[in-house]
Amino acid sequence: MSLTYKFLRQQVEKEKKKKKFIISTILFLSFLYLIIILIFGDMGLVRYKELKNTKFKLEAQVKEIENENKHLKNELAKFNEDRFYLEKYAREEFGFAKRDEYIFLYDR
Repeated sequence: MSLTYKFLRQQVEKEKKKKKFIISTILFLSFLYLIIILIFGDMGLVRYKELKNTKFKLEAQVKEIENENKHLKNELAKFNEDRFYLEKYAREEFGFAKRDEYIFLYDR
């Protein structure tokens, strides 16, 4: 009886160790899967950093466009307020001239 008891006891111990190993392996693989998903998934860390960089680039573009818009509004206000400024701009940018006036173009 003691030999059979020892054998059964060893079998139970082996089964417990096997069960612990399987549970530990499953937990480890689940944790590893979770980490991989958190880093490389659609909403993971890599995607977050990409979106953050895109956000900063877009914010910089918005600031640049806002500054350009402000400059154009100032330019438009000058055109509406000062006829001489409008005339000067038309001459310099488009080469317009008054009657009996000649334009000389040269390379700098």
